[in-house]
Amino acid sequence: MTEQQAGIKLTPIPLSAEAFAPFGDVIEVRESVQHYLINEGNTLRYHDLAQLDVAAEDGRAIVSIFRSTPLAQPISIKLMERHPLGSQLFMPLCETPYLVVVAPKGEFDASKLSVFIANGEQGVNYHAGTWHHYCLALEHLSDFLVIDRAGPGNNCDQLQLDEQILINPDY
Repeated sequence: MTEQQAGIKLTPIPLSAEAFAPFGDVIEVRESVQHYLINEGNTLRYHDLAQLDVAAEDGRAIVSIFRSTPLAQPISIKLMERHPLGSQLFMPLCETPYLVVVAPKGEFDASKLSVFIANGEQGVNYHAGTWHHYCLALEHLSDFLVIDRAGPGNNCDQLQLDEQILINPDY
């Protein structure tokens, strides 16, 4: 069997702001982001954590909840999507790890796929045009708060993948 026939096997790495920067923003509480006390000193505000980008072609921000069902292991990546007119932010509503699969903007290239494991307290904001897989819940049904774009124009390109891409379950 040739390497092409065998497909691609991806191993997740821990999600970090630095590693994820080419694809978007990591939303999390960390000392390196601007933060300060508000509400009479009873609340610590971690400020301006993502660059929301939803205004193209008269778009507007919307807030949704996505409920994701875990897939069978090993996870096979069969579909990628991108949103050319706006960013898309996912913040988990439970503290369960999940997987984030991305590829750079532009023409899709499976050899440039990256997979991250988020710790359940980290969210992601995909830059407009970044290729990504839908939410990959791991342990149980998981809810995600989603902020993205609504409005005129086609803002969702989907791509069915021909080659077999598996995520290594040993992470």
